[in-house]
Amino acid sequence: MKNFLKSLAPVEWFIWIFSIVSIVSCFCAFKNTQYLYLAGSLIGATALIFVSKGNPIGQFLTIVFSVFYGIIAFSFKYYGEMITYLGMSAPIALWAFIAWLRNPYHGKKSEVRVNTLSFKEKCVFMALAFVATICFYFVLKALDTSNLFISTVSVFTSFVAAYLTARRSRFYAIGYGFNDIVLIIMWSMASAQDIKYLPMVVCFVAFFAMDAYGFVNWTSMKKRQNA
Repeated sequence: MKNFLKSLAPVEWFIWIFSIVSIVSCFCAFKNTQYLYLAGSLIGATALIFVSKGNPIGQFLTIVFSVFYGIIAFSFKYYGEMITYLGMSAPIALWAFIAWLRNPYHGKKSEVRVNTLSFKEKCVFMALAFVATICFYFVLKALDTSNLFISTVSVFTSFVAAYLTARRSRFYAIGYGFNDIVLIIMWSMASAQDIKYLPMVVCFVAFFAMDAYGFVNWTSMKKRQNA
C-alpha cells in the first residue's frame, strides 16, 4: 500500500480524493443514515483507482464492493443488479484477480501485463454477452425487477466490462464507462422515488471519471510495455 500511494500521480490523487469527498459530501448533505451505501461507494471508488493502475488489489476490492452493491440493489428490487454483481461480477473479479497475479509485467506484482484480444475471441465473448443478456431478461422479468429494460442493458454492459477486465484488455474501461452511464440512469430513477439512493448516483458519476482515466492510463501502460 505504501509503495502504491507513492506511485500515484497528482491527477490520480485528485480523481481519488475528489471522488471520495463528493460521495461523503452528498451522503452528509442529505443526512443519509444508510452507512452501507457510504461504505460500498468508498470501497468501489478505491477499487477503481487500483484497477486504473493495473494493480491486482483493485480486483480484490471489486469483489468486496460487489457484495455491498448486491445488498443495496436488493433493497430497491434491482434484482438484475444483485444477481449480476453477486453471481457474475464477483466471480469474474475473482478470476481477474488470479489472472492478474499470474500475468505481472516483468515480475512486478503491482502492475499487470496488458493483453490484446484476438478477433476470434472478441466475437465469441460478444456472442456470450448477448446470450447471457437474453437469459437474464426472462429471469428478471419473472422476478418483477424494477425498471426491467434498463436493468437488462446493465447486465450486458456489466458482462462485457467484467470479461474484458479479466482478460486484461484496456477496453475494460470503455465497457465500465457505458455501464456507469446505465447505472447513473438507474439510480437517478431510484432517487426520484427515494432520496436515500442519491449517493449511488454520485458514486457512479465518480466511477465514470475514474474509468475514463483508466482507459487513458492503460493505453499509456500498453505503449510503455510494448516498447
